[in-house]
Amino acid sequence: MAALHELTLVQAHEALTRGDVTSVELTQALLARIAAVDSRVQAFLTVDADGALEQARAADLQRARGPSSALLGIPLGIKDVISTSGVRTTCGSNMLATYVPVYDATVIARLKQAGAVLLGKLNCDEFAMGSSTEHSAYQQTRNPWNLERVPGGSSGGSAAAVAAGEAPATLGTDTGGSIRQPAALCGITGLKPTYGRVSRYGLVAFASSLDQIGPMARTAHDCAMVLQVIAGDDPQDATCTGHPVPEYVAALTGDVRGLRIGVPREFFVAGMQPEVEAAIRHAIDVLRDQGAIVQEISLPHTQYALPVYYLIAPAEASANLARYDGVRYGLREPGESYFDELERTRGAGFGAEVRRRIMLGTYALSAGYYDAYYKRAQQVRTLIRRDYLEAFEQVDVIAAPTTPTVAFKIGAHSDDPLAMYLEDVCTLPLNLAGLPGLVVPCGFAEGLPIGLQLIGRPFDEQTLLRTGDAYQRVTDWHTRMPALV
Repeated sequence: MAALHELTLVQAHEALTRGDVTSVELTQALLARIAAVDSRVQAFLTVDADGALEQARAADLQRARGPSSALLGIPLGIKDVISTSGVRTTCGSNMLATYVPVYDATVIARLKQAGAVLLGKLNCDEFAMGSSTEHSAYQQTRNPWNLERVPGGSSGGSAAAVAAGEAPATLGTDTGGSIRQPAALCGITGLKPTYGRVSRYGLVAFASSLDQIGPMARTAHDCAMVLQVIAGDDPQDATCTGHPVPEYVAALTGDVRGLRIGVPREFFVAGMQPEVEAAIRHAIDVLRDQGAIVQEISLPHTQYALPVYYLIAPAEASANLARYDGVRYGLREPGESYFDELERTRGAGFGAEVRRRIMLGTYALSAGYYDAYYKRAQQVRTLIRRDYLEAFEQVDVIAAPTTPTVAFKIGAHSDDPLAMYLEDVCTLPLNLAGLPGLVVPCGFAEGLPIGLQLIGRPFDEQTLLRTGDAYQRVTDWHTRMPALV
C-alpha cells in the first residue's frame, strides 16, 4: 500500500473498510504530513489536530459497530469561508480574524453526520476574491509543483493541500472559477456543482447568485463520493433546489460510447499557451478514442462573460459586505462618529482587492448607472445561459480549456488587476449560466499541470463525473504528485 498521505479518498475508504488502517492512524499520518510540508506550501490557516483526532476516534468506534458511510473516518480540509462551529473562520481577512462561528454550515453538518474528520481550515483569497490566493491577509499559499508559482484561487489552499498530500479531499467554493482554476493549476480534480445543487447556508457570501460549494480531490470518483454527501435540498437555503440527488458513484461506468462532446471555438482564445491547447485537444482525442462523438460548437456570447461577471460579482459583493461596518459584524475600530468608525474599520479590515471590488460594485449599483451597467449585465447574462442551453440540445458535454496558461509566478500580476481577472476567462461563463463544471488533469507544460474543463447540463453532474472518470481510467495524470519531501 502507498504511503497513507498518498492515498486517494477511494483508496483510503477501502483501506479503512478492510481494516488495514484505522481512522486515527490515517489522521495522524496526515497531521504529520501537514507538519512536514505546510511551512513551505502554506495551505492551512488553522489545523485542528485535537478535534480531528477526537473525530477519528469516534469514527473508529462507529465503524466497529457495523455498516457505515463512505466518508466515515476520512480526513478532509475545509476552505476558510465555510462556517465551522468552534473553529475559527477568517475568510482570509483581518475583518474576521477572531471570528469563531457558533454553528456549522449545512455542508459541514452533513460531513460530520457522515463521520468525516475535519483537519482544519484552508487559506484563500480574502472573502474568496481573487485568482491566485495572493490576496489572503495571512499568508501566500504556494503551488506544490513549483513553490515560486501560485496555486490559483480563490480556493488555492484547498487545491494545494490535496496536491501536496495534506488531505485526500477538500471543500472549496467557486464564484467565477475558484474550484476549477486552482484544480487545473495544481493538477487535481475539482467539481463546481450546478448552482442550487449544494446548500450555501453557512457559506460567507461573496456574490450570492454565483457562489457554489464543491469538492476538490485526486479523482472524479473521489469527488463523486463527497458530492453524494453534501448535495441535496436544504430548507435553510432558499436557493438550494429540491432536485433529486442521483447515485453519483453508481454512474461511474467508464463507458462514454456515443457521448456527444462539443468543443467551443470561442474558448481557444488568442494568447493561449500552445502547450495548453495541445494538451486539451489531445485529451478530447482520448475521449473520442473511447467512443465519444466530438463536434465543434459555438457559444457566441462568451466574449461578454468577463465584463458581465465584473459588473455582477462586485455589485453583489458590495451589498453583501456592507454588513461589516464596525457595529454589527467583525472588526471594530473606534472613531469619532459612525462614518469615521466605518472608514477606520474597513480601512483596517479589508485588503486592497476587496476594497477595489466594493468600489466597482457600488459604482455599478449607484443611481444613474444601475440601468447602464448592472441591469444590462444581467440581460447579457441571460444570453450567455441561453447559448449553453441551445448547445446542450446538440451535445451532452462541452470540453474546453480551464486556463489559458499554466500557473504563473507569484507577483506576476500584482500591478495589473485586469491581467489577473483574465486568468478566469474560461471559467466565468459557467457561474453566470449556473452550470456544473468538472476539471481533470490532462498534461504538463514547463513541469506544471494542465486541466481539462468539462461542462454539463444543469443538475447533470453524473454525466460529467462519468466522463471524467472514464478519462482517468485510461490516463495517469491524476496519479502524479509533486516531489515534496
